[in-house]
Amino acid sequence: MSAAQAKAMVAKPRVAIIDPNTLAIIGLRQILQQVMPIMEVDVYGSFEEFELSDTDRYFHYFAAVNIVLAHRVFFLDRCQKTIVLTVAKDSNVQLTGFHSLCVHVPEEQLVKSVLMLEQRAHAHGRNLPEMPRVQQANPLTSREVEVLVLIVRGYINKEIADRLNIGLTTVISHRKNIMEKLGLKSVSALTIYAVMNGYVDVDKI
Repeated sequence: MSAAQAKAMVAKPRVAIIDPNTLAIIGLRQILQQVMPIMEVDVYGSFEEFELSDTDRYFHYFAAVNIVLAHRVFFLDRCQKTIVLTVAKDSNVQLTGFHSLCVHVPEEQLVKSVLMLEQRAHAHGRNLPEMPRVQQANPLTSREVEVLVLIVRGYINKEIADRLNIGLTTVISHRKNIMEKLGLKSVSALTIYAVMNGYVDVDKI
């Protein structure tokens, strides 16, 4: 196997954001990187800029509604990969035939909406690119899984200790071990791992 082939095998899957609003791109990119840590996120300020890349290498396109409308044929052919960024909260006025993501909501709700999109489209990781090997191996003990679920459901360390009837220092130790084993550094990253592996339902976080 060549070095190039080896590199390609370990390369993270990619998603693209296409939106002329620079501030919106920065905010959404940060959220996507937290919510989908297995993905690399590329950003484009115009469709023309995006078109110069290898467009079909992307697993998903997050595209502003005006860009989708202006290049409808391109995105219709790839509607399963396309998520339309809209300010419309009412599904009746969103584009027919596409998944939509309302960006005119608080950050917490936007993160949850992205998680819901991923869970419903790729339940338990089906059809998702493979996660890093360390995460595929499911290296967590049953107790660590219990702690993980409570973390992503928003419980603080003291509450976790009380619910599991273990010491506070034990909870802190489990938390550290979970992050080290999975190679994840944030609660958002732990959340997507837990959702994608079926440990917790997004409606319960």
